Amino acid sequence: MKEKKSKLIKVLLVLGMIFLCVAIYFIGINYYKEQKEKEKINNELAREKMMNEKLYTLENYPKVDASLATQPLANAIIKNFTRENVNEETLNYSNTHPAYVKLINDEVDLILVTEPSQEELALAAEKGVELEVIPVVKEGFVFYVNSKNPIDNLTTKQIQQIYTGDITNWNVLGGNDEKITAYQRPTNSGSQTGMLSLVMKGLNLMEAPKETLVETMSEIINLVSNYTNGKNAIGYSYYYYANTMFKTIDENVASNIKLLAIDNVKPNNQTIKDSSYPFTTAYYIVINKADAPNSASRILAKQLLSERGQKVAEEAGYVPVN
Repeated sequence: MKEKKSKLIKVLLVLGMIFLCVAIYFIGINYYKEQKEKEKINNELAREKMMNEKLYTLENYPKVDASLATQPLANAIIKNFTRENVNEETLNYSNTHPAYVKLINDEVDLILVTEPSQEELALAAEKGVELEVIPVVKEGFVFYVNSKNPIDNLTTKQIQQIYTGDITNWNVLGGNDEKITAYQRPTNSGSQTGMLSLVMKGLNLMEAPKETLVETMSEIINLVSNYTNGKNAIGYSYYYYANTMFKTIDENVASNIKLLAIDNVKPNNQTIKDSSYPFTTAYYIVINKADAPNSASRILAKQLLSERGQKVAEEAGYVPVN
């Protein structure tokens, strides 16, 4: 009897120990879950604070210049980082080439632009300045025609042959029997630099007649969108400007141009993001390579590439690099 009682006690003790272990296990699991949830909430609060804290005042914000197509990015960044009401008209951007000149002459801390042209690199070398060029958002270099043009797609080779002067009529490409008017931009404009480096790649770009050399990106869009004068024309620009920015300038005119697919890939945010679009490039942060690690330019560059900076860029309609 005593032996049975002893065995029963042992069984009960074992069961008690098992129950206690199970209880401790579940208490521990619940405690762990509670701690992880608290950690998650704290991390979210810290991230929200980081994403919204005031980083600069307008008085201590670095001197920034920008190209035409990156001005909305520059505007979005200064508004977000200062958390102040910003009068955009007072920011006084000077476009691609003048921005490079200002940076080289140490008049600004940082510029947001397309890649430097050979002339701009030569000017920097002449002044003893080495440029540091850092991608900040992805971009596509696009070609467009009048919306009534039956052509929807061209190959890279066909684009090159148009701009070397080897193809001069749309009927060679399956279009109407119309002479091609191939517009170009001036040397050292961001678009012309992109055309030479991304598309022509060492091929000789034909000399543009005076009437087809157009000073601004908006002027080419206006010319190509006009059916009377632009039905046989082709122009080029950057995706953000042609697809997003110009719509805020004149949506009616923007609706009268058509972005061409290149090598059967249409330019859009996704094909630019995954680089399947052939003429994928970037807008760049450009600073003086000699700038110190704690300089205003390097600190701002780091912030532009941070989660916060890239989110601001995406919300402004650009394709982030990170």
